[in-house]
Formats: sequence, structure tokens, C-alpha cells
Amino acid sequence: MSRGAEANWIDQLYLLPAWVGHGIGTKLLELARAELPPPIRLYTFQANERARRFYESRGFQAIAFGDGAGNEERCPDVLYEWRPEP
Repeated sequence: MSRGAEANWIDQLYLLPAWVGHGIGTKLLELARAELPPPIRLYTFQANERARRFYESRGFQAIAFGDGAGNEERCPDVLYEWRPEP
């Protein structure tokens, strides 16, 4: 996690495949929400449908789509943001 001027960031959130679906990712998001003031942003790859469903189901909204020019893998990405509901 990191703090920024306009938003705070979840820089990386990875799980070993064997641990996916056990609630660990949800707990890590809860930790980020407890530690960082909103808005909280993160990137994932557009092709990672499982991650996109995970974030969207937990209140993150897609706010920008990229062509991959800004990441090491050169894969199209999506920027998500979370803000508490009013």
C-alpha cells in the first residue's frame, strides 16, 4: 500500500492459486480500507476477469482503461477506485 496526493494505492495484491477463494483477498482489502483513507485505487489487467469480478463485487469502480503502455507487462489494464458509499 502507498499514499498519494490525490488517492491512496493498493500497489500489489497477489495470492497463490491454492489460496484463492478462502477469504484472504477480502481480508487484505479490509485491511487496506482500515489503513488508508479513500479514495483507494489499484490496477489490474483487463484480461484478468476473476480479479475484475473480485474488485467490482467489493465496491471498486473502473475509472480508466489503458493500453498497457504504462506497465511492465505491456498488457491492457484497468484502473479501479473505491470510495465509501454515501
